[in-house]
Amino acid sequence: MALKIGDKLPRLTLKDQEGENFHFSRLEDKALVIFFYPKDFTPGCTKEACSFRDHYEEFQDLGAEVIGISTDNENSHKKFASKHKLPYVLLSDKEKRARKAFGVKAGLMGLLPGRETFVFDKDKRLIHRFNSMGASQHIPEALNSLKKIQEK
Repeated sequence: MALKIGDKLPRLTLKDQEGENFHFSRLEDKALVIFFYPKDFTPGCTKEACSFRDHYEEFQDLGAEVIGISTDNENSHKKFASKHKLPYVLLSDKEKRARKAFGVKAGLMGLLPGRETFVFDKDKRLIHRFNSMGASQHIPEALNSLKKIQEK
């Protein structure tokens, strides 16, 4: 079942790029931008990950932490993060538990894991979700949703 606006962040533990258990609860008092992407080192995913990197300071200024999730293993994530100097956490979802909990659907006629971004406020309630296999629109969508809650 897909997350709907207003739903709470699922309680999950996944391995980060260092092989450590990561709990979302570790990020109290922060908004979260969680983006699911198909695969490390592919052109579209590299573009998206690097764009989140290039706008990372903007996300931080808006009180948000960025987290990337794919089904790649921790070792792949470590190499990907290192090569592209990614300042945020990458989580491994090999068993697709996070994809299922968030309701991320496969893209490209079911051939590729989906590309979807979720924005949660500081109370860990979903305020925006955006689904597009095109990588470029995810960053402005996430930034705009965070700016809207700052205006309230």
